Amino acid sequence: MTSLKLKTNINGLNGKITIPGDKSISHRSVMFGSIAYGETKVTNFLPGEDCLSTISCFRKLGVIIEESDNQLRIIGKGFEGLTEPTEVLDVGNSGTTIRLLMGILAGRPFFSSLVGDESIGKRPMTRVTNPLSEIGARIDGRKDGSFTPISIRGGGLKPVNYHLPVASAQVKSALILAGLQAEGQSIIIEPEETRDHTERMIKKFGGEIHKDNQNIMVKGGQKLTATSIHVPGDISSAAFFLVAGAVIPDSEIVLKNVGLNPTRTGIIEVMKKMGADLEIVQNEETSFEPFGDLIIKTSSLKGTVIEGDLIPKLIDEIPIIALLATQAEGTTIIKDAEELKVKETNRIDTVVNELKKLGAKIEATEDGMIIYGKSVLSGGTVSSHGDHRIGMMLAIAALLCENEAELVNPEAISVSYPNFFAHLNSLIK
Repeated sequence: MTSLKLKTNINGLNGKITIPGDKSISHRSVMFGSIAYGETKVTNFLPGEDCLSTISCFRKLGVIIEESDNQLRIIGKGFEGLTEPTEVLDVGNSGTTIRLLMGILAGRPFFSSLVGDESIGKRPMTRVTNPLSEIGARIDGRKDGSFTPISIRGGGLKPVNYHLPVASAQVKSALILAGLQAEGQSIIIEPEETRDHTERMIKKFGGEIHKDNQNIMVKGGQKLTATSIHVPGDISSAAFFLVAGAVIPDSEIVLKNVGLNPTRTGIIEVMKKMGADLEIVQNEETSFEPFGDLIIKTSSLKGTVIEGDLIPKLIDEIPIIALLATQAEGTTIIKDAEELKVKETNRIDTVVNELKKLGAKIEATEDGMIIYGKSVLSGGTVSSHGDHRIGMMLAIAALLCENEAELVNPEAISVSYPNFFAHLNSLIK
């Protein structure tokens, strides 16, 4: 396992960067292009390891996918065009790939097996396998289908009628994808609104899906039609530079082409609530996913409480929000975030432990954390624990450190942001 000496104690960040394509939308563009009829073209695709795992899986299912300079050409033949794989489908580190793919495979009348890396092997799958089994898919796996490897023999699905026990876009999306293949209308009820990229994607590909409060209704038997997709920049990736620009003195950063889907902008809401000097320049172009530019300047921040229905809108940003809170005056409390325990790592414990190593005053709770500002960060050796978002958060934290800082396993960052360090170095004075 390698380590990297991080830049520390810098004198400001200035410049412009174009944020790479949104990971969630990149995954879904491959999936929907594969199950639609015709040729789908995708621009600004994110060539991170997670999204490349999705491409690999669909190629093994018989789909022709061509890659060139962050662009894709996908030849889809509908759900019926997917063929039984002769190899195990390896999702790598990608929770989105395995959970959404299970929803697709649940409706296909053939056998397939899914596996992932060590991290995926620890992540619970019953939240998807249980409801898919209830509607007719035959699923097995380690510990009664709780963990990978997972095997699926699909087909003959009944409509989905399911109340999600936790707010999860991945589980919701898996059930929607299964519902598209079931006979009749499916209803999925989510306790709180989660990111709606799957619903927007269905409409973009000419399908129908309806929402009534928290009830999502989708009819089976729809035929989706190929289209062109431009992937906006990933706000979860932008979040690291938003926080960096806010907490590092003498900084001003312009972030170009950032997705502004309202189910994903919790980070913006929190930063404004904490007093960040943040400007949004909305793009006027019509797009199935809104996007624009963000301008962030060094800010005077104050602590806050982050809870309730805001959590699903920023679940992936909580590690970097924790760092933000270490540089705010007063106490910040994050709660209702139990979902963090089943991400690439237990992100509650990992964030708290790694920031403590750098000198932050922070403690874990059952459903979140308490951060006491304002902390002076000293330095030290920290680890990504194989989690891309932890790795990027620690690289930003190091910029504030007074002494040397070193990151173990920086390679994890390439999962979602392969050119993260190049972008960061371009901003340092």
